[in-house]
Amino acid sequence: MKYTVENQLDKIRGIADYQFGKNVGEKLFPENVTFELSKRTGRIRFINLNGERIATLRPTDGLFSLSIKAAKHLVENIPTAKGFVMLQNTVSKYIAEGGDAFAVHIVQVDDEIHAKDEVVIIDEDRQLLAVGRAILSAPEIRAFKTGVAVKVRHGTISKI
Repeated sequence: MKYTVENQLDKIRGIADYQFGKNVGEKLFPENVTFELSKRTGRIRFINLNGERIATLRPTDGLFSLSIKAAKHLVENIPTAKGFVMLQNTVSKYIAEGGDAFAVHIVQVDDEIHAKDEVVIIDEDRQLLAVGRAILSAPEIRAFKTGVAVKVRHGTISKI
């Protein structure tokens, strides 16, 4: 099958809808996104908007890892999106600096979250703190009072 920009856009929007909820793909990936293809496989690897990477399509599971910019867009513009973990305000700075999220500090978690899912971490005021990967599923996060629940990949406060 010959890939065109249109069907590549449809593909990534479909993946985003599956991963983050219905109609998220169209809002997250506008018409002017560009793609970087894998040199080895020729498949979509990175999605850029205005020259800045907003998402990476993981080859291991075919889902997205989001940048802080894409997560910020989700939080501010797509309230129906799924994949959110809400933490206590008392640990906001630690998480924003890139620290991992512990189960004991989580106040709310979307029911659909499974282990290894991409998640967006917000505080109780719905401010973006970080993006990362869930270590536990939603029921486990609610049940456990110790241990890391989300491994943070990028915090909103960069360490220089």
